[in-house]
Amino acid sequence: MYIEQLYTSCLSEAAYYIESEGEAAIIDPLRDIEDYIALARQRNAVIKYIFETHFHADFVSGHIDLSKATGAPVIYGPNTKTTLPVHIAKDGEKFVLGKISIEALHTPGHTLESTCYLLKDENHTDYAIFTGDTLFVGDVGRPDLAQKEENLTAEDLAGIMYNSLQQKIMPLADEVIIYPAHGAGSSCGKNLGPQTCSTIGHEKQNNYALQAGNREDFIKAVTEGLTAPPQYFPINAKINREGYESMDTVLEKALKPLSVTEVKSVTNNDDIILLDTRPAAQFTEGFVPGSVFIGLDGRFAEWAGSLLPFDKTLLLITEEGKEKESAVRLARVGFSRFAGYLRGGFETWKKAGEKIDMVINLEAGELAMDIPFDEKLVVIDVRRETEFADGHIKNAVNIPLGNLTDPASMADMEDDQNLYVHCTGGYRSVIAASLLKRQGIHNLYNVLGGWNAIRLEEKIKTEKETSILN
Repeated sequence: MYIEQLYTSCLSEAAYYIESEGEAAIIDPLRDIEDYIALARQRNAVIKYIFETHFHADFVSGHIDLSKATGAPVIYGPNTKTTLPVHIAKDGEKFVLGKISIEALHTPGHTLESTCYLLKDENHTDYAIFTGDTLFVGDVGRPDLAQKEENLTAEDLAGIMYNSLQQKIMPLADEVIIYPAHGAGSSCGKNLGPQTCSTIGHEKQNNYALQAGNREDFIKAVTEGLTAPPQYFPINAKINREGYESMDTVLEKALKPLSVTEVKSVTNNDDIILLDTRPAAQFTEGFVPGSVFIGLDGRFAEWAGSLLPFDKTLLLITEEGKEKESAVRLARVGFSRFAGYLRGGFETWKKAGEKIDMVINLEAGELAMDIPFDEKLVVIDVRRETEFADGHIKNAVNIPLGNLTDPASMADMEDDQNLYVHCTGGYRSVIAASLLKRQGIHNLYNVLGGWNAIRLEEKIKTEKETSILN
């Protein structure tokens, strides 16, 4: 028996390769399927099954393309509603893989079709359980993603999840390994731990959600403090349920090289969004006017899905050689409309003598000197509300990054104000600066190092929002 976790850090997503006697199964594959096929080929195995724990909301699964490439059936759990050609497993149904078996355990709660897969080893002993978004290390899946037609509240789903955990997972032996679909940083839970696997015994002792004494306490524990899910979650869930274009088709459009002249001709087209994926330090020094910055070196796909409209066409501006990576990572969260990419990147644009824009950076120390003397100075803190509450510059305005695509978020700002934008370390603030500039707001500065640098400046007055923290 062989198990390999294939972890994608920028999405905090774990897919799994399981193999016995030359037969393999893939659990929760990403949209780009080459790694799974290559691993099976490398190990002289044949992919026999593709298991899906639920309709994922945070990424587009590779189930359709992988099934077409291998002939392996796609397996979902009970209550699955889709027109795609899938096998809907019965609760308790077993699938033989070489000398081992995988049993479907229906565990609704995160979604109604959520299903865990219990692996039994060569001796028919429970060995590991692949829990999807039902049970994480230190957390459980968020229960607020019900589809409108399901007419269920977060409390309803949390109660269903409590029953699933108590009846299907908690009775398992303490030594059974837990392999979840996500790790820390994922928006599919609220308190995921840093490890990407655990055991039943460890979670019984350490997972806050499993400490609840009864159903009511559990519901309260898992529903309190939930932030709104990213806006692209229902879009991705719909794509996974209904189908999508192949990755090859998407890449064919995305990897079309465009000249400076061709890019220039569409810069005023409202249907086109110029997306610059270079590092933040390069972007602030110069970029094509109107570009949105989301750098590959951060939580790129997640922020793209949260901030960019899916009904617009993306034109990529990347570091040379990063075109395909940019397109693949965007496709993972459901983007499929592409015009191509700027051949030669921003340097080609600059060498052609075209107009450029830039973001002015300044150190936290400079901000400290400006605060007492600039009456028009406004600090825009684009961190989440909880981050802001835990400590912020006195009189700063909190506009979380996800809200900046709504022009109303800046409705109270005056044209003559000087905006000093910051986040925690600098990634989100550059995204924010690009969005503000795209809205025509140019009197702004990006504070280098963000809150990490600001809190070290003794001359900058800070405070906390204790009412929120409590």
